[in-house]
Amino acid sequence: MSGHSKWATIKHAKGAADAKRGQMFTKLIKEISIAARDGGSDPDSNPRLRAVVLKARAANMPKDNIERAIKKGSGELGAVSYEELTYEGYGPGGVAILVNVLTDNKNRTAASVRNIFGKNGGNLGSTGSVSYMFSRKGVIEYDASAVDEDALMEAALEAGADDVETEDGVITVTTDPANFVTAVEALQGKGFESVSADIEMVPDTYSALDEETTRKVLRLIDKLEEDDDVQNVYSNIDIPEGFEAD
Repeated sequence: MSGHSKWATIKHAKGAADAKRGQMFTKLIKEISIAARDGGSDPDSNPRLRAVVLKARAANMPKDNIERAIKKGSGELGAVSYEELTYEGYGPGGVAILVNVLTDNKNRTAASVRNIFGKNGGNLGSTGSVSYMFSRKGVIEYDASAVDEDALMEAALEAGADDVETEDGVITVTTDPANFVTAVEALQGKGFESVSADIEMVPDTYSALDEETTRKVLRLIDKLEEDDDVQNVYSNIDIPEGFEAD
């Protein structure tokens, strides 16, 4: 489980992420549009689109927004010209960071990402410098106070999940990427509503830092996520137990 993903989900579960909902929807619209552009507008025959639509539904994105994004990507509402890129770098304390972007101007985005790293105690690395530390996995997260943990675990394992873990009020179900859509739909079919569902880059090992350095890393990640071109940020930070943000 991504340390930052866990922290973001805890904030979401406590209702502290509502201010970023509009920005999150904007990023999801871009992601849906790209998936529809590259693989067609039918989620049944486009696994990537199907996965992103599930992610959007888990984020409570309105159905009309999803449908418009699909039409935009398929060319019904104009062309989509975004390019997908991944930047790799290090944050304070040597934490590994992956940044996925969708951009219509890679020079602008590269300068912006480099500037954010530099101003927040990090630095960009070369391609491959940190990506080897991560594995691609399906990650489905639930508010532990809202579901029956034992029932969820049983249903998840029946659906082919690789692991189920509970920590800090969040239940995380991990799957093979190829089984992600099947697992999400099976769990939804049994009444389990997730707070997030996505295919993520999950660190193989974690980096534990003191609280002050952790705050610096999270500030860097927040600044990256505020950039309009940035879709996802992954890190191998291990949030200290009992950590409270500023």
